[in-house]
Amino acid sequence: MRPAPHRRQCLAGLAAAALARPAEAAPAGLYRRGNDADPGTLDPHKSSTVAEAHILRDLYEGLLTYDNHGRIIPGCAEACTVSGDGLTYTFTLRERARWSNGDPVVANDFVFSLRRILDPALAAKYAEVLFPIRGAAAVNRGAAAPESIGVDAPSARTLVLTLERPTPYVLELLTHSTALPVHPATVTRFGAAFTRPENLVSNGAYALREAAPNDRVILVRNPHFHAAADVAIPSVAFLPTPDLASAVRRYAGGEIDSLADLPADQMASLRARFGGQVVLGPSLGLYALALDTRRAPFDDVRVRRALSLVIDREFLAQRLWGETMDPAYSLCPPGLDHYRAPPELAGRDALPIDREDEARALLAAAGFGPGRPLALEYRFNASDNNRNTAVALAEMWRGIGVATRFTYTDAKTHFAYLREGRPFDVARVSWIADYSDPQNFLFLLQSGNDTLNPGHYADAAYDGLMRDAAGETDLARRADLLFRAETIVVTDLPWIPVMHTRSKALISPRLSGYRPNLRNAAPTRFLRLEA
Repeated sequence: MRPAPHRRQCLAGLAAAALARPAEAAPAGLYRRGNDADPGTLDPHKSSTVAEAHILRDLYEGLLTYDNHGRIIPGCAEACTVSGDGLTYTFTLRERARWSNGDPVVANDFVFSLRRILDPALAAKYAEVLFPIRGAAAVNRGAAAPESIGVDAPSARTLVLTLERPTPYVLELLTHSTALPVHPATVTRFGAAFTRPENLVSNGAYALREAAPNDRVILVRNPHFHAAADVAIPSVAFLPTPDLASAVRRYAGGEIDSLADLPADQMASLRARFGGQVVLGPSLGLYALALDTRRAPFDDVRVRRALSLVIDREFLAQRLWGETMDPAYSLCPPGLDHYRAPPELAGRDALPIDREDEARALLAAAGFGPGRPLALEYRFNASDNNRNTAVALAEMWRGIGVATRFTYTDAKTHFAYLREGRPFDVARVSWIADYSDPQNFLFLLQSGNDTLNPGHYADAAYDGLMRDAAGETDLARRADLLFRAETIVVTDLPWIPVMHTRSKALISPRLSGYRPNLRNAAPTRFLRLEA
């Protein structure tokens, strides 16, 4: 499609890449796919976990999507143009785009869906991802009607998005679950029950067949999908695998065809046992400790800094996690687009004994010592890796006189507890970037973002820098503002960075098409399974 006057194509080359993949005969069989956890929801607008994202990526298709290399490719939209000022995006939907019940996917389905997720009544956890759309923030605050957002459907196959300001990463935002469409008639008829297997209508490569809590989610190939002829695997079962040691045994026994996570303390034996079936890859993720800054003594930066100083990140990442993590001395991992090398925690180069001495001095200044030891509760979601990390952290803190007790639950319960704003001392938090930009890490700690900022950290200077960065169109100046914002975070430590993630997987020789990538995206539609 030729660009309109004063417009440029924003999907140039993507359609060609998608069409270059030859179709192959579909093998029979069920792909048994290990997943990090049981999904808390299959409503894309209420989703908040990576485990849910893997399933939703198979069930639904947004305007844009990812292939198995983590590249952005056309989804429901076959073409897009963007205005010269970078504010207006016009998408042309595929003529063959269909819902799993055969209904055509039309532009008004996206209008309905974007208005739905931004409606404050839905309480969507990730609505802020869509705030670059004109009026989205005001709608989500309840200050404007959902109909006022910058999304229009001038025809059945034309969708127009208008932004508040030029946003360099907006196409990547449109691959996120927040931008996935839902079937308006089904949602209207069934309400929250639209996600039940007997009700759910989706527009992706697969449709929902079964959802058994804590057991499996089974999807079957959607015959109405526009590229159904290229989808080789007829059905996939997502199996929750929070107990990684047990999951490895099931994999070895031929009960699971792939695992999306591995027990880090077993990496040497796993490599010896499975060889090239162990696949490590890049990732943009953070493993951190959140502190409840609403409550003493964790509202005291001296306490937070003392706890951070004695964490041996190299030991955790290299020994405990088997080099499947990198030590984190910043909130943002290195290598993000539109940024520079992030600011680092103070004290990185000091000797361990000097860090311990400084930590004890900070605790003493905060009123803690041998006569009044600091006691804390550490909350985490149970897995082998997280449990081993908790024990190691407690031992490191014990060296400066801190007594640690543990509270651990399954992932769904753990993150629900934090999202609900309930009190805690120190809690494990994690974040996988939705797009390669520092804003996607730094927005977590803006005041008011309570569902993703469980410690309710608030700093006026930080918020001001984030607002200034959001309004800055010069990428170099924007990077400077975000660097200054992150400097506040690594000084104030409302979250203590511990490790940056790497992807790690076990891939059966039966499975082909898996490619480790920065997004950890492996849509089933691009994979093949031998009998």
